[in-house]
Amino acid sequence: MGSDPVQLGLVASLNLPGGNLTGVTQMNVEVAPKRLELLHELLPTASVIALLVNPTGPAVAEKIHEMQTAAHSLGLELHVLNASGERDFDAVFAKLIQLRAAGLVIGGDAFFLARQEQLAALAVRHAVPAVFETREFVAAGGLMGYGGSITDAYRLAGIYVARIIKGEKPADLPIQQATKVELFLNLNTAKALGITVPLPVSGRADEVFE
Repeated sequence: MGSDPVQLGLVASLNLPGGNLTGVTQMNVEVAPKRLELLHELLPTASVIALLVNPTGPAVAEKIHEMQTAAHSLGLELHVLNASGERDFDAVFAKLIQLRAAGLVIGGDAFFLARQEQLAALAVRHAVPAVFETREFVAAGGLMGYGGSITDAYRLAGIYVARIIKGEKPADLPIQQATKVELFLNLNTAKALGITVPLPVSGRADEVFE
């Protein structure tokens, strides 16, 4: 999962989960401010950025506060937009235009993850530079993705599956954190948006779509 299982009340602690649950977390929530920073690198003259959140999601107030702090440090004005259903998407993109926001950071949330291709298509249709956490979002036309490696997480989870099958108890297996993060860029989308991707950014990309 991409959120803190302790904060969500799923386990007692990362080191000693207790109960009958263990597993792997990805660095998605932790790197959310970095997504804003990367978008700022692509849009250095931008002063207004929007953040899309699911108001019914877990720990949303804390996530917003963290992003507002990051925006302030970058000298950016950050507007928070809400969507908890697909019916909200059209209003979100209409509001983006009204605010004259230069770009959009899509917050980490299971609701958005399940609709990442739809969000990428909307960003392309409305010519909005947008960043999310996954490769799939970028492959579908989104400008940029930055988040924890799902491959790394699956590898660690597979190791735990084997250990549990061999008799170890989940309660005794610490929650692991997949620490590898990946950056994905869609240069076709950047070109269509009139964005020149700086070499320091493209050089750090794990995969570039052209």
